[in-house]
Amino acid sequence: MVDVLVIGAGGAGLVAALSAKEAGASVRVLSKTYPTRSQTCMAQGGINAALGNVGEDSVKSHYENTLKSAHGIADEKMIDKLCSSAPDILKWLDSIGVPFSRTQEGKIAQRRLGGASASRACYAQDYTGLKILHTLYDQCNAQDIEILSERFLLELLVKDGAVCGAEFLNIKTGEQEQFYAKSVILATGGYSRIYGKNSTNAVGSTGDGIMAAYRAGAKLSDMEFVQFHPTGLKNSSILISESARGEGGYLLSKEGKRFTNELAPRDEVSRAIYDELQNGGEVYIDIRHLGEEFIEHNLPQERKLAKLYEGVDPVFEIIPIKPVAHYTMGGIDVDENSQSSIKGLFAVGECANQKVHGANRLGGNSLLELIVFGREVGKNAFQFAEQNTLTCKVLEPCLSVLNQSIKESSNSSFYQKRDELANELYENVGIKREQKSLTCTLVSLQKLKSELPHLGIKDTNKIYNSELVEFLEFKNMIDLSQMLVQGALKREESRGAHFRVDMPSENAAFKKNRVYYKNGEELCIE
Repeated sequence: MVDVLVIGAGGAGLVAALSAKEAGASVRVLSKTYPTRSQTCMAQGGINAALGNVGEDSVKSHYENTLKSAHGIADEKMIDKLCSSAPDILKWLDSIGVPFSRTQEGKIAQRRLGGASASRACYAQDYTGLKILHTLYDQCNAQDIEILSERFLLELLVKDGAVCGAEFLNIKTGEQEQFYAKSVILATGGYSRIYGKNSTNAVGSTGDGIMAAYRAGAKLSDMEFVQFHPTGLKNSSILISESARGEGGYLLSKEGKRFTNELAPRDEVSRAIYDELQNGGEVYIDIRHLGEEFIEHNLPQERKLAKLYEGVDPVFEIIPIKPVAHYTMGGIDVDENSQSSIKGLFAVGECANQKVHGANRLGGNSLLELIVFGREVGKNAFQFAEQNTLTCKVLEPCLSVLNQSIKESSNSSFYQKRDELANELYENVGIKREQKSLTCTLVSLQKLKSELPHLGIKDTNKIYNSELVEFLEFKNMIDLSQMLVQGALKREESRGAHFRVDMPSENAAFKKNRVYYKNGEELCIE
């Protein structure tokens, strides 16, 4: 048994592990994938901090921009903590060796992202998340923090209302393993992959940690809020970073005309692009005027991605784009110490709802959030562990997930069902929503749940059974989708990333967070 078990090895998990280790805790990290393949490496544009290195800025402006983007349902105290901590967080990242781009004076370079009143996003070319992640991983290795990869989270172990560990599927061996701890930190990421090919997220962003917490009895909140990024590549949904617009890129219609404010909040830009596409048009991002030297120095990844996935060179050609699912504002409901409604269970990063993003996350705040609260949660989890006197005896393992999932006689492929669900979610529960289409999708989900006992896998091998892992993810995705749709139906208004065509205005009666919880087998939302 360790003091702190961290589940997830992206930026949030690695920061939490480092913080707990520095506080004196024994730490173990488990992850579905390898740390350097986590979603954090896909955060390209930058990390916000009011440093004022490129023009005037202030913590107050950062706070006000974040609050405005949240559309009234964020916690002002938590936003203040996020924004006021940012300058020190950047000093810490700089001190551990993150290779930020620099101004001519040697200061950390900054660019303006959508919804910001100043050039506030500190960046490392357009590889910001990747370079932060690799630096954190190096730090964890230097501290001899144990990281076990290829572990799929099955269930949290809870005794007397407190968490005491978790059960995993060892993807490599096919065996089920239990790991015990005095406290547990979930850092398992969001659930945007329920939208399938219409998402910028890695294939593993299926909300496994959120669903494990829900099944264990933890409360969730704001699950209806999903942010769509305006500029995914048309055919692959690979992200073209907001840095491309922050550096001066234009959005063009099929006629070659600019039609919206490129640096408006993401929900506004996404809807403007969506309307163009729905009217039979095409939308492109144009950075040709920035010049090859500038692009190669500041936006090298965007050029590589456009050439690789769209066959266009943005130095000479415009890039076809569409809005795609990018970030989930909702997640495990946590208090100001990042603790969930289950004692000893903490959550951080995109799987948690720290109440700092509200209805629409401000670009550049996701990397900041995972580090600010990751630094705190490691210490908080260790403090809980030191005071935890509960002992957790070896619990009965879950029934074999492999044996339960094998359906050799099934004629239906869950892969086909998964793709159909993803497309329906994008059409009906995406950038624009309305009651009729939401209700239709809820009916589809209920039908899919009734079919689930008859769906399964045919691969009986234990070792590296990817079909089994993807089936387990699919089951989580169905439940998450149902939460999303029911929440979207109950929120009878438009607010931030949640836009109801049939109710296009904000309603003061809904200026509050929605809590999701399990009552027996029933999902309750209040």
